[in-house]
Amino acid sequence: MLHLLKIEWLKIKGYKTFWVLTTLFLVSIIGLNYFVFNIKQGLSQANAQANAVIGHPFDYPNVWHTITYFSSFLLFIPGLMIITSITNEYSFKTHRQNIIDGWSRHQFIHVKIMLVLIISLLSTFFVFLTSILFGTIAGSTFSFVKVEFIGYFFVQSLSYCMLALLLSILIKRSGLSIGLFFLYSFIIENILGAVLNNMGGVRKINGPGDYLPLNTTDNLIPFPFFRNIIQLSTPPSVYILLGLSALYLFLYYFISVKRFQTQDL
Repeated sequence: MLHLLKIEWLKIKGYKTFWVLTTLFLVSIIGLNYFVFNIKQGLSQANAQANAVIGHPFDYPNVWHTITYFSSFLLFIPGLMIITSITNEYSFKTHRQNIIDGWSRHQFIHVKIMLVLIISLLSTFFVFLTSILFGTIAGSTFSFVKVEFIGYFFVQSLSYCMLALLLSILIKRSGLSIGLFFLYSFIIENILGAVLNNMGGVRKINGPGDYLPLNTTDNLIPFPFFRNIIQLSTPPSVYILLGLSALYLFLYYFISVKRFQTQDL
């Protein structure tokens, strides 16, 4: 597998789009969180009661929750990295050449899954460092309390990237895969979730729409502000969310592998 990963590295190291997206993702994480941090600081300085209402989201231990929440809005970028990497294989027929050269289909698809895993791990590690950075800037005492949100972010990142992998394998074309990825992530699942949660004209708390694939992982990291003064509803059980996330990840994996092993090259 290590040898195959080295070959995969040779494919992507000269691919400019991949590195542009990587840079954009890293800069955006810092930029978005800095923007929110400045807004919070401005509100606190302008209104002494703001701290009582908003709390201290960038102090330890809350910073783990805050940074992962806002960083999660950018997970579409690693998804784009996966889509462009895989659909390029189809566009330039390099996947076919790899198999002619002796790779098995099993090896090829599992190298791509390893790429998903590596990108998710690196994304999570950078968010971990970003959390430490902002917690230090806020001047609070370091704490690992609530660091489990970093783990939740990894599950969320893996979910988005595996969905991107699945769409790439099913569709093969970059433009269509990206379009459907955005459409499902930002529109289709939200609409479907709202419909399921409002069936019968009654808004269901923790209804079936909250347990759709991406909603499940999104619910692992709820909105971090105002939680010290209001609780709109009882949040879903973390154990249920993690169990469902594992099930969805297995389905992404199973369908992707099965499809690649049976489709025409």
